[in-house]
Amino acid sequence: MPNFPNGLYGILTEKLCGGRSIIETARIMAEEGVAIIQYREKEDKPKKIQYEECLEIRKITREYGEIFIVNDSLDLALACDADGVHIGQDDLPPAVVRSLVGSRIIGLSTHSPEQAQKAYQDGIVDYIGVGPLFPTQTKIHPEGPVGLTYLDYVVNNIPLPFVAIGGIKEHNIESVLQHGAKTICLVTEITQAENIREKITRLREILRRYGI
Repeated sequence: MPNFPNGLYGILTEKLCGGRSIIETARIMAEEGVAIIQYREKEDKPKKIQYEECLEIRKITREYGEIFIVNDSLDLALACDADGVHIGQDDLPPAVVRSLVGSRIIGLSTHSPEQAQKAYQDGIVDYIGVGPLFPTQTKIHPEGPVGLTYLDYVVNNIPLPFVAIGGIKEHNIESVLQHGAKTICLVTEITQAENIREKITRLREILRRYGI
C-alpha cells in the first residue's frame, strides 16, 4: 500500500460541488495538492456514469501522484483500479473486503474507542476515520458528533494512521491540529468554496504552521 500521507483529504459528491462538475472539482483539488481524494456518490446516479467518473478521477490522481479512494463500492474501486476503498461500520466486514480488494488500501469509519480498538486489534484495515468531530450534514443519516475527546483517545492509544473528519472548517481546523491530527478531511468547506484554489491555499498554510 502507498504510505498514508499527512495533509488534506477531500471527498467528492456531485451535489456538494457547488454547481461544478465532479471532474472539474477533482482536477482543481489534485492540482492544489489535496493528498487523498475520495469518490463518495450515493445518489441515484447510474453506475455506468459513476464508473466513467471514477476512471477520469483515477487518471487525474495518477497524474498528480495522489491517492484515490472509492467509498463503499468495491466493484467501482476494482473496476477503475483505485488505490483503495473506504467502508463504514455497517458495510461488509473488513476481512471480507480484504479478501476482495487484495493489497489495496482499506479505510474504516470509527465513532468510538471500542470501534477504534477493534480496527487496530483485527489488523486488517490500513487507516481509520475518526469522527464526526463536529456536527455535519454531508451524509443523509450522519452520526452524532463524537468531539475532540475521541480524537485524543485515538492519538494516544491507537497506532494506526487516521483521518480526522466531520464538520471541519477553516475556522476550527486549528483545534483539530492542536489535538494531534495530521490528515484532515474537509468536504463542503472545499467543494462549496467560491474559490476552491484560494480555500485550499489558506488551509495548507494553516497545516504548514503545524509542520504538515
